[in-house]
Amino acid sequence: MTDIILVRHGETEWNVGKIFRGRKDIPLNEMGRKQAELLGKYLSEVRVDAIYSSPLKRALDTANLIAKYQPEKIDVQVTEGLLDINYGEWEGRSEQEVNELYPELYELWNKSPHEVLIPKGESLAAVRERALSAVNEIVSKYKGNVALVSHRVVNKVLTCALLGLDNSHFWNIRQDVGGVTIFSYEDNRFILTKHNDTSYLKEIQKYVLGDF
Repeated sequence: MTDIILVRHGETEWNVGKIFRGRKDIPLNEMGRKQAELLGKYLSEVRVDAIYSSPLKRALDTANLIAKYQPEKIDVQVTEGLLDINYGEWEGRSEQEVNELYPELYELWNKSPHEVLIPKGESLAAVRERALSAVNEIVSKYKGNVALVSHRVVNKVLTCALLGLDNSHFWNIRQDVGGVTIFSYEDNRFILTKHNDTSYLKEIQKYVLGDF
């Protein structure tokens, strides 16, 4: 049996400001680093056999802190399959700005995200295809616990995919910064055993960012 531990990276200033990140390589802020440290300590109670990460700093730094607290040395492996969605022309713009510049498309994004192709960007279907390919390759290699550190959109579409839901259910899945979701893989089936766990952040989390 393999347990896939999906992790969303810690907080960045662009999370706080509700700015679309995508491929922009935004680092963790001070709170994000504290979150990642607590995450590493939290997952130290679990023997993690492999850690995969998106190549972006906010995910990679989170992944390295998970590795830091493992009892045995473990190297983080980077995969493009976990890279954040390409937000194209939305990247670096605030939620308000995107709403003003692309009102019809942004309304569609909030109602039917699976129908949206962001200008010069990527669709949820494209994200799902590459992320699911990475997961299938990983479960073919490992038994035990594997941590995958990625991003909001990637983890949401993966959760839909592993539950057998299409991308129209994207907004039915909540994914907070630092949220931990676990699927057990057994007999060619993914079983959700934990979702969006941020209980380990109680000592420092004074506010809720929401799903952005």
